[in-house]
Amino acid sequence: MTNLNHTPLHALHTKLGAKMAPFAGYDMPVQYPLGVKKEHEHTRQRCGLFDVSHMGQILVSGKDVAKALETLIPADLVGLKKGEQRYGLFTSTDGGIIDDLMAVNAGDHFYLVVNAACKDQDIAHLRTNLGATHEIEVLDRGLLALQGPEARDVMARLCPEACELTFMQHGRFTLAGQDVWISRSGYTGEDGFEISVSREGCEALAEQLLAEPEVEAIGLGARDSLRLEAGLCLYGHDMGLETTPVEAGLIWAIGKPRRHGGERSAGFPGADLILHQVDAKDHVRKRVGLVAEGRAPVREGSVLVDEAGNEIGVVTSGGFGPSVGKPVALGYVKREWEAAESVVYALVRGKQLPMVVTAPPFIKPGYYRG
Repeated sequence: MTNLNHTPLHALHTKLGAKMAPFAGYDMPVQYPLGVKKEHEHTRQRCGLFDVSHMGQILVSGKDVAKALETLIPADLVGLKKGEQRYGLFTSTDGGIIDDLMAVNAGDHFYLVVNAACKDQDIAHLRTNLGATHEIEVLDRGLLALQGPEARDVMARLCPEACELTFMQHGRFTLAGQDVWISRSGYTGEDGFEISVSREGCEALAEQLLAEPEVEAIGLGARDSLRLEAGLCLYGHDMGLETTPVEAGLIWAIGKPRRHGGERSAGFPGADLILHQVDAKDHVRKRVGLVAEGRAPVREGSVLVDEAGNEIGVVTSGGFGPSVGKPVALGYVKREWEAAESVVYALVRGKQLPMVVTAPPFIKPGYYRG
């Protein structure tokens, strides 16, 4: 592909010997010489550094900004304290998911991080619905994710104040002489920090982090296997416009004040259908975790059937879980098959491979909650 965008770390990836590939319009590192499996294991055991600068970073400011964002997002943002971060969804008028995002209450404004593949439509969505009353500022900043059980050890040396954050808290700090925004969060299931830094200072900060003995550069290949083991949805695969938050197993992303009987019930796109499903639980399919009994990986798109061969669902993400030691997957099944320990079968090269329905995550999360 030509005309691919580059993150601020493109030259560094090349210097480090990364295998590059197109992703969401960017030339991104898939893996480094260490290899996907060892990158995955290093992140689980020590600490990995990810370039996530392709993600969209947006500031939204104006009067009653939290209340305004709640007209587009079913999360409880009004109740979010300054310095706290919350997972949210942009929903469509027919109850589908436009994108998932992180929202930070930064005091006089909200800081949003959205998916790279969706950021242009998300920005347009915000401007169309809030642009007349609120300022929508698209940032050109780098974004790094420092993930793993030893991420805290690294941060304790370079920015000890950031170690006072707990999971889903956010603050503004000085790191390696640079002004940065740090959230204690990530996409691997491990403890870690997401660091927003100026585009100009991104490479120097990445090199300083990589100089720490615990840290290795990690590519998109391991990022995907890590998030899959953590049971985290990937937009466009495990959820999208054709799935509701309830079907996707994301009821927890709908704040209690936004549900029926709540103090700010509904008021977001698709609320009628979504809140009906929350209450009635009459949706016909559900996202579940799946663990294979054999060793053959089960990939996205594999049809799921019952023992008699009747189609009951589909795999939306799948691969070998290095930390689990087995193939794992996320997928959708008919509601009668959603119970844990149900056995379903994936069609792979004409064979029915047994898989056990398991509530994700597939590994014990290492999030730091204080």
